[in-house]
Amino acid sequence: MNCDHRLSLVEPWLDKPSQELQGDISTYYSVDETALLEQLVAIADPDSEELLKINATARPLIEKTRKSDKGTHMIDKLLQEYSLSDEDGITLMCLAEALLRIPDAETRDELIKDKLTAADWRRHLQGDNELFVNASTWGLLLAGRFVKTADAHRHDVTYGLQRLIYKCGSPALRQAMKIAMGIIGEYFVLGRTIEEAGKRSTDFRQQGCLYSFDMLGEAAHTREDAKRYLSNYMSALDKLSKDPGGSTLSIKISALHPRYEEPQRDRALYELFDSVSLLLKKARSYNIGITIDAEEADRLELSLELFKRLYQSDIVKGWGQFGLVVQAYSKRALPVLCWITSLAREQGDEIPVRLVKGAYWDTEIKHCQELGLENYPVFTRKESTDTSYLA
Repeated sequence: MNCDHRLSLVEPWLDKPSQELQGDISTYYSVDETALLEQLVAIADPDSEELLKINATARPLIEKTRKSDKGTHMIDKLLQEYSLSDEDGITLMCLAEALLRIPDAETRDELIKDKLTAADWRRHLQGDNELFVNASTWGLLLAGRFVKTADAHRHDVTYGLQRLIYKCGSPALRQAMKIAMGIIGEYFVLGRTIEEAGKRSTDFRQQGCLYSFDMLGEAAHTREDAKRYLSNYMSALDKLSKDPGGSTLSIKISALHPRYEEPQRDRALYELFDSVSLLLKKARSYNIGITIDAEEADRLELSLELFKRLYQSDIVKGWGQFGLVVQAYSKRALPVLCWITSLAREQGDEIPVRLVKGAYWDTEIKHCQELGLENYPVFTRKESTDTSYLA
């Protein structure tokens, strides 16, 4: 930051040792959102020199993407039409994500009926849309009408023909929707397994692209769960080692311990240090980076303490490929980044950081409401999160 008025807002943090900063982070857990935003807006506002740098970096990336022959621009057009700020867009994305994970035909049929008949697809038919977008919209509109008609008159004998058509057409409709949603889903998910993801990314990695492989999974509920997830991570490192190419593997700490929570702090930190150390040793031997993924707000301090202990160990010193994910929707995001900076400066090893918006917003808000809290650990509006991200 070159502007004095912005630097002055975080300068007190920059001179503090990491240990002192770590204690300050908790004070921002539920700080007043309006007061914090006043500071963040001043930091996020770029000056003319920064705007030129941003434009110089972003424009070539956008132009190169638009010239790509991989066909992703068609999906981009569809996603622009069905924005995630739009109810129909959310319906489409939920359908795409869920259909890929539902194993049985009956549940998939019920989901398709529920989602397709809930949205107003007709309003997305526009003359200036690309053929791909309008064709997709027509498909959603007709499919929605089809299942709605069949379902509404399921018990009316005068609509026997419609029921017959529905029964004959349901498998075909389900398969068509599965293929269509699969195309959209693949835009967000590189593969269903680490082998599939590695294969699909090979061409891009040969062109110089870097990948962070996130193995999507649930938290461990038992020791057996934790052992299985640890084994899966170790296996993933073995498979990625065949063609690392600057790859990193993101790990969920909650998948490696069934009691990863503050009441079990000492036990969790002690046992997790050993588990994650095994992963770090193998990853470093393969030159594959490891990133600790973000968790719910109440686990932040626990995650940071574990990261610090591992980062300062001989296993990681001198490596520079052990990183963290930071959630910008957290009111503690900026203090955390300052802490990371201080920690890296003290040790002299780079800490890779992946800045994201955040993924547990509904849960965080609901949890605080259940506890009767007046403020939240996350920002309540998207605009606030955007500002925090820019800051």
